[in-house]
Amino acid sequence: MSSKIRLYFSKNLTSGIVLKLPKNQSHYIKNVVRLKKGDKISLFNSLSGEWDAIILQHGRDFTEFKVEKLSRPQEKQNNLWLAFSTIKKNQQDMMLQKTTELGIQKFFPLLCERSIVREINNERAEKIVTEASEQSNRISVPEILPIQNLKNFIKNFPTKGIIIFCDINCRTNNLSEILSSKNPICILIGPEGDFSEKERQLIVDNKKTVSISLAKNILRAETAAIAATTILTHNLNFK
Repeated sequence: MSSKIRLYFSKNLTSGIVLKLPKNQSHYIKNVVRLKKGDKISLFNSLSGEWDAIILQHGRDFTEFKVEKLSRPQEKQNNLWLAFSTIKKNQQDMMLQKTTELGIQKFFPLLCERSIVREINNERAEKIVTEASEQSNRISVPEILPIQNLKNFIKNFPTKGIIIFCDINCRTNNLSEILSSKNPICILIGPEGDFSEKERQLIVDNKKTVSISLAKNILRAETAAIAATTILTHNLNFK
């Protein structure tokens, strides 16, 4: 594993180009990890891949760097999504962090009938998934979609995609159907109090839904999200 600091940088990266880090990243580089002129860093995004860069100078609110060489090209990644009812802050933060590390590409925050928390702090969520991407050596940062209700999510979900319903009442797992899909695969996790009966019927009646069982025990929402992501990521990586 590289000892260089890894930072997500959204702009296009090419050899020889000179650019500046934004204020928050510059502060981190200059004042937290205390890198100096001539030190190396790694910058990445899903369009450009990962590049080695060298620090040229520190300004008051910026750090200027020069991109040197490509260290890791773009990679094909599993098109695995996570739709989840908003939950309490600490549990939600951990869920976002761990499922980002495991490879989730898109997050869909949902409002359900029994959702206790009715909003999501997108700025905080984006900071968590960005830092998790930097630390876990992944080449992309997942997208966080605007919060929506469950009915609209199901209605607007891609026609050829698969919604994986983690259902404690399910007794079989048809992973072969899921793993053969070349379209988006989205794990669906309910609120602390589970989906209402009306919502459960809406989910299971949908032709895009495949139900799976994660455990015999009742799992907390964040545990179910991490467990389902682990199972699907493992199987998709080794299919």
